[in-house]
Amino acid sequence: MSAKLKKYEKIDHIAVRITYGVALSILVVLVVWGSFLMVNFFRYEETNDAQVKEYINPILSRTNGYVQTIKYKDHQKIHKGDTLVVLDIEEAKVQLLEAKAGLAAAEARLNVLRSNLKTAFSSTQISQAKIGSAKAQMWQQQKEFNRYQKLWEGEAITQQQFEDIQTKLEVAKANYEAMTSSLQVSQAKTSDVNARIAVAEADIEQKKAVLERARLDIKYAVITAPADGYMGNKTIQQGQYIPKGQIIGFMVDENQGKWIVANFEETQIAKMQKGQEARITIDAFPDETFHGKIESLSPATGSQFSLLPPDNATGNFVKITQRFPVRIQFTDDNVVLDKLRAGMNAEVYIPKL
Repeated sequence: MSAKLKKYEKIDHIAVRITYGVALSILVVLVVWGSFLMVNFFRYEETNDAQVKEYINPILSRTNGYVQTIKYKDHQKIHKGDTLVVLDIEEAKVQLLEAKAGLAAAEARLNVLRSNLKTAFSSTQISQAKIGSAKAQMWQQQKEFNRYQKLWEGEAITQQQFEDIQTKLEVAKANYEAMTSSLQVSQAKTSDVNARIAVAEADIEQKKAVLERARLDIKYAVITAPADGYMGNKTIQQGQYIPKGQIIGFMVDENQGKWIVANFEETQIAKMQKGQEARITIDAFPDETFHGKIESLSPATGSQFSLLPPDNATGNFVKITQRFPVRIQFTDDNVVLDKLRAGMNAEVYIPKL
């Protein structure tokens, strides 16, 4: 029995030593981990309220039409200029023909008016020439009348001769007035035709605009990618009517790059400044470290940019620590950043100054 007891005591002693060893190892790990946290606490301002951001652009339809073809799939890689959606253009073609016909008719009307203007101008010139002749005749008859009047006063001519000369003078004056009125009518007609030509020219410009609009509608019926990137979810179907201005989808724009928006507490940003280095870890890739630098600090707290910003004067005040968005631009190579996606959670560490 004593041998068995010694055996059990020996086993218990080994178990106790193992327990002590495990406890000591755990303690060492906790001390090292705690020391690491303390070092980070004193060396860095950190937050886990951060996300990867990219520009997500809406793709709009710039004309009306029914969807004829959809040439992209969900999350597809696209390049600038790739065709995404094609709208039915048959109606746009009819509108183009109507616009061409309207423009041709307007140009024909303008040609007629210009021909009328030439005729009116010629008539004005003829009237001006006739006025010169009528004025000369009136001047001559006035001289004759003056001479005959003196002769009549001296009783050198008969009453009939004097009345004949007087009648010729009146006829010359009437002829001159008629020519003057005819000139005024010709000038008024010329002005009227000029005004109508101005209207016709404006109508042609309007018809040209309609024609260009019809051409643009045909061009806009093919919706292309505005930049390199990735498409989001497909939200339209073939045959669906798309009004002008409707969003047909969203794309992640690769040309604008990627960045981090980290929301630091107001007590953390006192000494942060633009250009300061940052260390970043992404939850999706915990074993990798990314690098960046502060690009800008928000001029207001995130709550102030909300749709309904809080107003502390409207009720009981409870002091809540506010957060300021800080934009951090990646400084790593784009190849390293290709695997990152917008919306990924991140942790950001910024050295204290």
